[in-house]
Amino acid sequence: QVQLVESGGGLVQAGDSLRLSCIASSRTPNRYAVGWFRQAPGNEREFVAAISWVGVSTNYADSVKGRFTISRDNAKTTVYLQMNSLKPEDTAVYYCAASTRNTVSGVSRDYNYWGQGTQVFVSA
Repeated sequence: QVQLVESGGGLVQAGDSLRLSCIASSRTPNRYAVGWFRQAPGNEREFVAAISWVGVSTNYADSVKGRFTISRDNAKTTVYLQMNSLKPEDTAVYYCAASTRNTVSGVSRDYNYWGQGTQVFVSA
């Protein structure tokens, strides 16, 4: 079982940066892949980025490639999402999710555990 807690959301202007953190606690530390997903009001949850167990593999949605970077610090059992050049369309609740499979899947059903989310609002 994995417990996830996100932080780092907030209100920023277009072009600004934010770094989201996802702290995980697990009986088997770091033996899980992590994905970031987001959901804007009225929209379905969508994939943002994912990273494998030891961070060798990553995957990004086309909409964030070149702007967002996912990374993990296994010593701190924390996964980060560095978001640069933010746009108003990035406004959403951001969730981190963990999978006990070593995956970088962009499909939400491949993830077993979910955090409660952190709100990101980007003003024009």
